[in-house]
Amino acid sequence: MTTVPIPAGWPATEEEALAVQDELRGRLILDEPGPPPGRGPVTGVDVAYDDERGVVAAAAVVLDAATLAVLAEATAIGEVSFPYVPGLLAFREIPTVLAALDALGRDPGVVVCDGYGLAHPRRFGLAGHLGVLTGLPTIGVAKNPFTFTYEEPGAERGSTSPLLAGADEVGRALRTQAGVKPVFVSVGHRVDLASACAHTLALTPEYRIPESTRRADALCRQALKEALGPGRAGTPH
Repeated sequence: MTTVPIPAGWPATEEEALAVQDELRGRLILDEPGPPPGRGPVTGVDVAYDDERGVVAAAAVVLDAATLAVLAEATAIGEVSFPYVPGLLAFREIPTVLAALDALGRDPGVVVCDGYGLAHPRRFGLAGHLGVLTGLPTIGVAKNPFTFTYEEPGAERGSTSPLLAGADEVGRALRTQAGVKPVFVSVGHRVDLASACAHTLALTPEYRIPESTRRADALCRQALKEALGPGRAGTPH
């Protein structure tokens, strides 16, 4: 397990964080299809918090996209690096997530975030932020539509409908299991939306949530529990 301090020069105010968002958003690459779905490595990242102690645990789990077997995993524990501000949650998580990815010691392939990419009020959620900082292809797969609107997709697995900010498509509602609530897929960096949805389907043969996220969620919770000691479970992202 890697222990992570708050990086020197990390934004400390909302104004500083917004300026960083504006600068990094200009580096997004949105016109690449990304690696082919169902092949190569794919990595899930997730975090869990103990806000009372100001501690965040991050996990990165690499799966073989074809078999969903675990190829590598790593965790990191850090200080919560930014106050809670809607739209700026990435600044609370990024240093510790980066440390977990670095600790893998291998190519993570496509990185799947439990959260948003372009489906974000400022079009720069965690998936985009992480992608720009690492150069890796990233996608966001969220459990709810945030502030955006959508029509229910068809009931069968693989059905989609646009996730809309006004008239702009910022992602898609994707039915990963027949008759189950959709997830909300958005582009992060260096992967187009059709490919992001295909990756998500390849990662959900049995459950609503991608297997990469399920594994990372369990691992970061366990890492937080171990870091805090008996009787302190913390809270998920």
